Amino acid sequence: MDDALSGLLLDVRSSGALFDRSVLCPPWSIRFGEEALTLLTMVSGEAWVLPDDGEPVRLGLHDEAIVRGPFSVSDGPTTAGRDRCAHQGMRGEFSGPTVLLTGTYQVQGSVSQRVLAALPPIAVLPAAAADCPTLDLIVDEIQQDKPGRQAMLDRLLDLHLVATLREWFDRADSGAPAWYRAHQDPHIGRALRLVHENPAQPWTVAKLAAEAGLSRATFAERFRELVGQPPMTYLAEWRIARAADLLARTDATVDAIAHQVGYSNAYALSVAFKRTLGLRPTEHRAATRDAPAARTR
Repeated sequence: MDDALSGLLLDVRSSGALFDRSVLCPPWSIRFGEEALTLLTMVSGEAWVLPDDGEPVRLGLHDEAIVRGPFSVSDGPTTAGRDRCAHQGMRGEFSGPTVLLTGTYQVQGSVSQRVLAALPPIAVLPAAAADCPTLDLIVDEIQQDKPGRQAMLDRLLDLHLVATLREWFDRADSGAPAWYRAHQDPHIGRALRLVHENPAQPWTVAKLAAEAGLSRATFAERFRELVGQPPMTYLAEWRIARAADLLARTDATVDAIAHQVGYSNAYALSVAFKRTLGLRPTEHRAATRDAPAARTR
């Protein structure tokens, strides 16, 4: 059965991941200019993350960070813009005063944007909290030159991102979104899993309450308290987000997509879609088809 985080990360995947190992000597600076999601891991030394709009953030030995671009990372809080680095690519030993691993994602889809909206511009996971066993596998794979290496790195990066996000959201000081915290509740968590797993079901507050093992009134009150909005509002937003992604990445008709996400016909979906996103499903599809990165692999 699907959970909230799995559902939201379903479309956050790497393909031909921009994965690098950099061995660096000061002064150095690396620019990440794209609107993307980047994982930074300090294998040795330290670095500073310099967002385009915000204060510098230091990364120490074995710290990890999830950063929403554009930004720079450098040897000091004022080094950005020098564009100097000693970069040794994907092979070789992991040695040097500073060694930095980077993995960059192109994040696509309305559902995936809900994950980004839940993150600060820079989410730092200190070394003591960065319990991500995938890192050793990534380091080992980068140092090899075997057939299928890129496919391995794509999948390892997917796994590493999920593990890092989960570690971040589990931190008491992370400010994790309400939907993530609510998943830990045995009653509301079950309702969220049901909604994410099968939005096409004709859910009502009464049906979800029965599945959650609560009275209708108790369920509605508890859901709103934990998630921050009424059950039917959350369901409607999830249905529209899924519909938006299906419109962008499939050739299914609007009517077929309407049935997949819980609307009786194309007209009902169109009315809800325009009310929520401000445009019709066909307009959304045309706009996303104009963007080269709108379609998944």
